[in-house]
Amino acid sequence: MDKLALLTEILTQSPTDAFARYGLAMELVSQSRIPEALAEFTRCIADNPDYVPAYQMSAQTLAAHGDTDAALTRLEAGIATANRTNNPHARSEMEALREDLFNA
Repeated sequence: MDKLALLTEILTQSPTDAFARYGLAMELVSQSRIPEALAEFTRCIADNPDYVPAYQMSAQTLAAHGDTDAALTRLEAGIATANRTNNPHARSEMEALREDLFNA
């Protein structure tokens, strides 16, 4: 069973599983299926609003594909979430990306 099929099967059983939803989004990014990946990141965040990696990686994906405004919006939400969940490492990485986008 390939990775997409496995993750999809997990999500069939547990649709709000943050790790599986995030994994599916990352696999879609690796396959250059960006709109689908962004939809999965968004669903992951909707189902698990404290799952900081989804904010971070979706912002990076948005930025890499030229949607700076959406990336900045996602970063702001991610930084707030990292603060709320006491995740200073992710916060600092997202702040650095935000700074890079502002200076681009």
